[in-house]
Amino acid sequence: METQPGDCDAVPLPMEMDEATQPKDPPKISRLDDSVVNRIAAGEVIQRPVSAVKELVENSLDAHSTSISVVVKDGGLKLIQVSDDGHGIRYDDLPILCERHTTSKLSTFEDLQTIKSMGFRGEALASMTYVGHVTVTTITKGQLHGYRVSYRDGVMEHEPKACAAVKGTQIMVENLFYNMIARRKTLQNSADDYSKIVDLLSRFAIHHIHVGFSCRKHGAGRADVHTVAASSRLDAIRSVYGVSVARSLIKIETSDHNPSSSVFKMDGFISNSNYVAKKIIMVLYINDRLVECTALKRAVEIVYAATLPKASKPFIYMSIVLPPEHVDVNVHPTKREVSLLNQEVIIEKIQSVVESKLRNSNESRTFREQIVEQSPSDNIAMDKDPNFSPSPSGSKSQKVPVHKMVRTDSLDPAGRLHAYLQVKPCGPLENNPSLTTVRSSVRQRRNPKEGADLTSIQELIDEIDCNCHSGLLEVVTHCTYVGMADDIFAVLQHDTHLYLANVVNLSKELMYQQVLRRFAHFNAMQLSDPAPIFELIMMALKEDNSDPGCHENDDLIDKIAEMNTELLKQKAGLLEDYFCIHIDIHGNLSRLPVILEQYTPDMDRVPEFVLCLGNDVDWEDEKNCFQSISAALGNFYAMHPPMLPNPSGDGLQFYKKRKPLRNSEDEEDIPENIGDDTTEENEIEQELLSEAETVWAQREWSIQHVLFPSMRLFFKPPTSMATNGTFVREASHSDNAIS
Repeated sequence: METQPGDCDAVPLPMEMDEATQPKDPPKISRLDDSVVNRIAAGEVIQRPVSAVKELVENSLDAHSTSISVVVKDGGLKLIQVSDDGHGIRYDDLPILCERHTTSKLSTFEDLQTIKSMGFRGEALASMTYVGHVTVTTITKGQLHGYRVSYRDGVMEHEPKACAAVKGTQIMVENLFYNMIARRKTLQNSADDYSKIVDLLSRFAIHHIHVGFSCRKHGAGRADVHTVAASSRLDAIRSVYGVSVARSLIKIETSDHNPSSSVFKMDGFISNSNYVAKKIIMVLYINDRLVECTALKRAVEIVYAATLPKASKPFIYMSIVLPPEHVDVNVHPTKREVSLLNQEVIIEKIQSVVESKLRNSNESRTFREQIVEQSPSDNIAMDKDPNFSPSPSGSKSQKVPVHKMVRTDSLDPAGRLHAYLQVKPCGPLENNPSLTTVRSSVRQRRNPKEGADLTSIQELIDEIDCNCHSGLLEVVTHCTYVGMADDIFAVLQHDTHLYLANVVNLSKELMYQQVLRRFAHFNAMQLSDPAPIFELIMMALKEDNSDPGCHENDDLIDKIAEMNTELLKQKAGLLEDYFCIHIDIHGNLSRLPVILEQYTPDMDRVPEFVLCLGNDVDWEDEKNCFQSISAALGNFYAMHPPMLPNPSGDGLQFYKKRKPLRNSEDEEDIPENIGDDTTEENEIEQELLSEAETVWAQREWSIQHVLFPSMRLFFKPPTSMATNGTFVREASHSDNAIS
């Protein structure tokens, strides 16, 4: 602006201007490089480790998985591993799996109006490859083997490699944000990333009740989240958040079918006036999508603040279902929020029903009394003083004024309601101390955070720890797997020594120890078809029958199978609560525990295992019972050689087609030892050979990638393994065993 003669307020321009203030040409607009664009987009989608876990778990749910396992290391920065048993990924789709905007969920933009899947943009996996190292292992139904491939910056680093794999997909994200130094530094100082992941899995678990979830830290023996398929929503909430939350919940539901106002259906649970918490927990699903709605959350909080004293923070679970065309899912990079049609009307109706339910529940408050058994010291005092009778003031009434008493001494009844209550006489069931103990322990196991370990289990674990061989422990912890010497022995290297290790004995003992350490905290594997335990026991008994032609044994076999079946049906509750072995009321085996992640036992050994449960378990003594069941599981899950001969050695002869030297119309004329009267042909039974190669490759993969890594973390080798041939040192021919 130029200075005018009559303008008194004008500021005169200086004679000389600094170079920094000299006017410059407008900066040139240039197109960013694709790698920069993709990394910026990745930073928006994957904001922190929990964002990656959410995307991967949602992909697993879209794959119709029934079991999802998450393993996290260093809050997710070093490792995020998500494994599922879904339908897997087609081999032909692997090259474009991690490219941006590649998806199987939709093909046109209009499909968004009716989208029902969790994902739809095709950005999650691509974003992870730009900020981390991604490895995918997958197998689809009907394939003999799976494929493993690594990705970097949206493209494959190599061609897919054939490998042994279990049903479904496993995705590993390592070194997250390795190329975003500032973000990685801010996250390294945060201690709550793992807790955010645990909270996320807990929210998934109480909605998707037909899916089993687990979440644990890498190297941890027990999962921090562990759920199996539940029969009801309330059972799922009870298993995740505990009994105290579940018993304080009220069921709510409402709906509206008026097209002029709103069309929706809502059902869920809210906490009543007896629930007390310092922080609100709101789990909200809209069309099965885990989202947040600040307006709805605030509306519910207002109701609680106005209805309950001291503005108690509630627990809320809600599932809202609307027509897909009434929901816009594409409004947030992480899909955390959605936009609803007639949102204000829907929130108002939900707020009204919450207020109504809450006011009805606020008419009375419930205070629960917990009866605590007397301590041994109390019994001693009563024995010494026959005239002893408890008084309201308690034993410390002479020292401490009543108005200053506090409830800090668990042995002192003063100041507590118990001193003034009359204990009701025990009924016939309560007179049975063992039954009371079992029920109490079952309740504790259903809510592990509130329960304590059983003494018998702790004793068995202590025996393992005390019997550990320190020399073998050093070998196991720091050994390197070399390969398989034969069907039984693996070659290990430790320092300058080579060892032969019996993988059957090692895996059997490892599984036994893991059963005890993960007692009542197992993930579950669902059998594709429930197996009748009566038929399984019959199969096992007939295999053991030395004289199959003797019909006199048939009645005995039937009677043994029937007795064992009834016994296992009676013990189904104990097996389900403690070992995740589910036997239904009809006597069908439908669920088994996961003892080591990414390992499935040889199902050909199920009949032998079921017979062992019925025939070899001491059900009378608690410690012996748990020990024998754990041993049976250890033997069943041990990495025995498969039933089919190893095709890589002399066993190949088994797969060659055989042709009889003579043809006989009467089958009885064919000798039993047909090998003496046959000639071998060059043709191979390809289908049988392929099956054998798959199961043997699966076993060797499990030995290398599951057994020995797990041994380094969890295994405590017993002293007996130093002399029973489980470990043989080959460095010195004069020393055949570790002493």
